[in-house]
Amino acid sequence: MSEKTREIEVKGLHKKFGLLKVLKGADLDVKTGEVVALIGPSGSGKSTLLRCLNLLEIPEKGKIIWRGKQVDYKSMKPSQMAAHRTNMGMVFQHFHLFPHMTALENVIEGPVQVLGMPVDEAKREAREFLDSVGLGDKFDAWPAQLSGGQKQRVAIARALAMNPKVLLLDEVTSALDVEMISGINDLLVDIAENGMTMVVVTHDLGFARRVADAMFFLDDGIIIESGTPEQLLENPQSARLQEFVSAVLRA
Repeated sequence: MSEKTREIEVKGLHKKFGLLKVLKGADLDVKTGEVVALIGPSGSGKSTLLRCLNLLEIPEKGKIIWRGKQVDYKSMKPSQMAAHRTNMGMVFQHFHLFPHMTALENVIEGPVQVLGMPVDEAKREAREFLDSVGLGDKFDAWPAQLSGGQKQRVAIARALAMNPKVLLLDEVTSALDVEMISGINDLLVDIAENGMTMVVVTHDLGFARRVADAMFFLDDGIIIESGTPEQLLENPQSARLQEFVSAVLRA
């Protein structure tokens, strides 16, 4: 089998908010068809790094390389940023569904408004995506009528409907009840097994170990260690990662 190509490469990324330096030279490497897990304590920069990938946050310096081509984020026009974001489906912790739209309408919004897809075609595909995430009977449900787990499934279907090259997932189960988490995790494993490239920010080390091909540990804005989940979780090299893993396992 030939070596996988790089989908995303990040080199020396810096990002600050006011005087607070959140990323201090982070590096990341994501190959096609690979699931990468970003782990680390709260405030370490995981979500900020994820948001920089699709330019929801603009870094101060550093390189973002998308499929071998450097992203010139300093000079991109809004339309160019929007085009870049269509490659990366983003799923957030708190769903961000439009409350005045049904599940089906939430899913077709992007394909119709951003991709210019005909409404009938978008509806047909949206039904398929909703069915694939276990919501085949909820096309016409309003967000207020859905459980937290169902809302997150709509959000995942909405991201998939844009046919992204990469799926970015930011703590997508942390706002859910314990009973709902395993169902969402199982769904994400299924999506990964179908070949979707994914970057997953998570505190759930068990899920990260189950789904990820590669794992990156962030602390204080930099990558401390990277490798397979087994390497990082069973044989952490740095004292900081050893402390983090021990703390999570005790919790």
